[in-house]
Amino acid sequence: MKDKSRNRVLWTPPEETVRTARVKDYEKLRKRANADPPAFWEERAGELAWYRKWEKVLDDSEAPFFKWFTGARTNVVLNALDRHQKTVVRNRLAFIWEGENGDLRTLSYFALNREVCRFANVLKSMGVVKGDRVTIYMPRVLELPIAMLACAKIGAIHSVVFGGFSVEALHGRIEDSDSKVLITADGGYIRGKVVPLKEIADQALERAACIEHVIVIRRTCEDVNMEAGRDYYYDELLALPIAKGSCPTVEMDAEDPLFLLYTSGTTGTPKAILHTHGGYQVGVSTTLEFAFDLRPEDRWFCTADPGWITGHSYVVYGPLILGATSVIYEGAPTYPYPDRWWRICEEYGVTVLYTTPTAVRGLMRFGEAWPNRHDLSGLRILGTVGEPINPEAWQWYHRVIGRGECPVIDTWWQTETGSFMITPVPSFPLKPGSATRPFPGISAEVLDEKGNRVAPGEEGNLVITTPWPSMTRGIYKDPDRYVEQYWSTYKGKYLTGDSARVDEDGYFWIIGRKDDVIKVSGYRLGTAEIESALVSHPSVSEAAAITLPHEIKGNAIHVFVILRSGVQGSPELEAELIEHVGKEIGKIARPEGVEFVDGLPKTRSGKIMRRVLKARAQGLPEGDTSTLED
Repeated sequence: MKDKSRNRVLWTPPEETVRTARVKDYEKLRKRANADPPAFWEERAGELAWYRKWEKVLDDSEAPFFKWFTGARTNVVLNALDRHQKTVVRNRLAFIWEGENGDLRTLSYFALNREVCRFANVLKSMGVVKGDRVTIYMPRVLELPIAMLACAKIGAIHSVVFGGFSVEALHGRIEDSDSKVLITADGGYIRGKVVPLKEIADQALERAACIEHVIVIRRTCEDVNMEAGRDYYYDELLALPIAKGSCPTVEMDAEDPLFLLYTSGTTGTPKAILHTHGGYQVGVSTTLEFAFDLRPEDRWFCTADPGWITGHSYVVYGPLILGATSVIYEGAPTYPYPDRWWRICEEYGVTVLYTTPTAVRGLMRFGEAWPNRHDLSGLRILGTVGEPINPEAWQWYHRVIGRGECPVIDTWWQTETGSFMITPVPSFPLKPGSATRPFPGISAEVLDEKGNRVAPGEEGNLVITTPWPSMTRGIYKDPDRYVEQYWSTYKGKYLTGDSARVDEDGYFWIIGRKDDVIKVSGYRLGTAEIESALVSHPSVSEAAAITLPHEIKGNAIHVFVILRSGVQGSPELEAELIEHVGKEIGKIARPEGVEFVDGLPKTRSGKIMRRVLKARAQGLPEGDTSTLED
């Protein structure tokens, strides 16, 4: 279905934004980069420190297992910490951390380096060496990035498991990675309650014989089980002589593994995505610097948990490589009141805010009074990640949080890509709901099932046609699955699994996962456009659309709706919403039924798990739910 109404450029950045932007002419930069992508990425790599430079920028001899900066010697910690110790950056704050209970900690680059060295020494004393896997299962506290950096520093491969995952999810990831050490905490805080992480870890370890040592951070200071000879408190280890002094950073080959990160996607068993030191650091630092125009004086607040790729790339590694100051908040955005984030932005002088459309829509429910209580004039750029942002949420975010002045950087990328793939820059004209253009050096297309480019405005499969430095090097221990899933549909092209369209102006519109496309009476509709139509109604805060079997149409649309605060569901409102969708999209898109709910099953990265809704509606097994928020 074509949507010509979206072709209009709705927002042009202020002259001052364009004048001061790192990238003033995005199209010119893209044209230059795309004329010779390896040369562009080599230029960007030259901005970083290396122990030894590369012999070849891109080795495609074993495609699709591409290699970048072959022959180079490096370590992501060399650029995230080591090089800053010789400049004024060492005295800049690396992290400002606020606990949900009000605790506050700050670490300068100097202090962060000291803590990373101490923890690295502890890991070495436990026998952790280059290539060993270390599982990290922690709340959103500063010891989490410290642990990640300590692993990287000594050449160990970290596997961060989100602190909200279940016993089974944690056990499966430990076993698959064959980790030697588990780093966890006694517990963590979320919505005023304690999550018993050590208790969950203990249950997971009952069947994980590979773990030799467990390091426990005291966060809640509650009594937990500590198994003699296996479990050790973090603070007690740091007090030992073994933790004192500096720790040399291990030189790594550019293609040596940096981390594993498990992703389940919409179907199938969780798979470990593998990223490496060299290309990854080039990708995350370049994309963050250009897309968000990040400057030394900025205070960057990415609300993601480090347990997800957004947290890896844009809470830990990207900002540190650029020498930025990051704000990390432990808990829920609505605890104890719906202005927690806005207070944090005001109190710590946040200038760039990066969050999910789900969070934006959730906070919209509480109206404008909460953000209006705070001075948000320091914000200069906003951003979103995780799923397409519907135009209504974009407008609210831009108008209420950004005062109508801040560009909204709508980023599309994946765990597998490592860094932004389609994104605007602050100086570029924006269309609410569009991720705009592929990043410089990235080429993307929207293809039909036969591999032909679709016409402007038509939906198709989003593919990436050129390799890029931060791309995954494959699925850990399963190269055949990597080739089959991502590279077998279109020869030489990376299949993202997402549907998209490109309008007449060349702007990309991400519809969502291919699994999130609804087919009704032969028509293909994106769940995102149905949900966007529902959210455009003044009574609706958030929505999810699925299909259920229908004896005549084959499939019928059913929707789940979260109403705005103070609005009650009724048969009259249900009928009104059905007609509203018909008016916004067309009669074919009208739902068969509307269910009013208080919440939706989502991953911690903000993606609605529609297959779970579909299974529940039909009384079927829900499959892998390890990535669910609740």
